Amino acid sequence: MSAGGPPLRITSAALRRNGHELWSGLDLEVAPGELIAVLGPSGAGKTTLLRAILGLERLSSGSIEALGEPVRRAGNRRIGYIPQQRPMPRYAALRGRDLVTLGVDGHRFGLPLPRRGERDRVDALIDAVGARDFADRPVGVLSGGEQQRLRVGQALADDPRLLLCDEPLTSLDLANQQAVVGLIDRHRRERGAGVLLVTHDINPVLGAVDRILYLAGGRFTLGTPDEVLDSRTLTDLYGAPVFVLRAGDRLVVVGAPDAEESHHHHDRPPREPRL
Repeated sequence: MSAGGPPLRITSAALRRNGHELWSGLDLEVAPGELIAVLGPSGAGKTTLLRAILGLERLSSGSIEALGEPVRRAGNRRIGYIPQQRPMPRYAALRGRDLVTLGVDGHRFGLPLPRRGERDRVDALIDAVGARDFADRPVGVLSGGEQQRLRVGQALADDPRLLLCDEPLTSLDLANQQAVVGLIDRHRRERGAGVLLVTHDINPVLGAVDRILYLAGGRFTLGTPDEVLDSRTLTDLYGAPVFVLRAGDRLVVVGAPDAEESHHHHDRPPREPRL
């Protein structure tokens, strides 16, 4: 990627699954250091968009360039990925630092004597995500927030210039949500990384967001939080009355249609979007 070039460029993209169009005509360019939140109801294609950027889903039409190259199924280690927070089993033998080591040099994982440079890099990442106190404990006994900090360290191992985050705050308490958002925000500001962050709740990340991509019912809207999180904009997007309520520094969307009313598929039972 040339210096200052966009970490991500999506052009006229469309994707269908099981005969259902998730989205089409999507044009999106993520600037260096920009954080874009991806919102929308379950089944709108948010995670599928990340999978397409990772080369795991084939577009129906259009193209995606990540870090100046067309996406490929083989993946790209320069793209960081933070998955949803899912508890590791208590019997897992991995230590916290082992999880981070997978990001530094996954193909060498398991060797008893990693190279000195790798050990130093792992230690630096552990310190960066504030995991020094629990890095040598089994991951299965760590809290969800502690495990997610380690996943952030793993995702940042290759100093990615593009960071994809798939609901990284799910099931975390407020303190750990703020900690994880702070780590992501610091990386994109210090390293100029573009960030695409899928979330069901915009409130924990609202202060760090530059733009919002809102997907719903096969359509989308893109703009600043003030432009997108607006009753008129979301009413037009859903094709039904939607109201955005503000309570202090928090937002709530009321009246978004369920699966039957908006005629689009949901992977999970419908619920009001939490914004």
